[in-house]
Amino acid sequence: MKTKHWVVFILLGLIWSSSFLWIKIGVQEVGPMSLVAFRMLFGALTAGAIAYFQGIPFSRDWKDWGIFAIFGPLSLAIPVFLISWGEQTIDSAVASILNATVPLFTLIIAHFWISDDKITFQKTLGLLIGFAGVVILLSKDLIASEHASIIGQVAVILASLFYGLSAVGIRKYTTHINNVMRGVGLLTTSAILMWLVGPIFERPFEIPQLPITWIAALWLGILGSGLAMIMMYYLIHEIGPTRASLVTYLFPVGGVLLGVIFLDEQLSWQLIAGTILIILSLVVVNYKKKTT
Repeated sequence: MKTKHWVVFILLGLIWSSSFLWIKIGVQEVGPMSLVAFRMLFGALTAGAIAYFQGIPFSRDWKDWGIFAIFGPLSLAIPVFLISWGEQTIDSAVASILNATVPLFTLIIAHFWISDDKITFQKTLGLLIGFAGVVILLSKDLIASEHASIIGQVAVILASLFYGLSAVGIRKYTTHINNVMRGVGLLTTSAILMWLVGPIFERPFEIPQLPITWIAALWLGILGSGLAMIMMYYLIHEIGPTRASLVTYLFPVGGVLLGVIFLDEQLSWQLIAGTILIILSLVVVNYKKKTT
């Protein structure tokens, strides 16, 4: 990857590292559909504002909006809802490690769906090293968890499958669409879906009352969806869906480091060993021999 790709990759990992925490906070007051609906709304407004100030024209092609209508829910509304719903019964640490299966799903799907992101020994080795790092990093939390729910875990794994599927599909079918406009379209269709089905399937469909819940919704919407999805779509088209999906390995690293820095949590051997393996996995997947 080029330097600009690494910068976006790391920034994206920093933004998304706290998402599981904010989801956990949000669903303490409101239901998952309500939280996701507000998140998608704020995300669409953020992406739309970026497009407006950059002078990017609004897409008028119905084919583009057909793609947005399919991949918006697949890449955003559905998996984000599944994670939010799952975190009602599982810890955020457990959710983050299950979400780290995204690159594994992406690797397999990309191999059969697109021509320039095939399975190789190097990629497979790197992904497995990274996943091992995530498991070690969160091993204490997983063992100590007293709130694990099989259904909640299955929901997060299913969300990872949707993320992998949609990442490859977006790479395949939206190469002709401006990166910011891609974010606007996918977030808009996701927001429309959630505001249509949310009040029907989630009763009561609640509006947040607590300031902390509004902060969670705004953080998840503006940063975790609006800015982050534009960055993610950029990486998918620049470096491929498999490499872009490796950003999920940074989530638990960022989350644990935030706990050490701001909450005086203990610096454990699991943190050091897991972080080393995750960094090693990024090196392995992105290593290229110099040609002479």
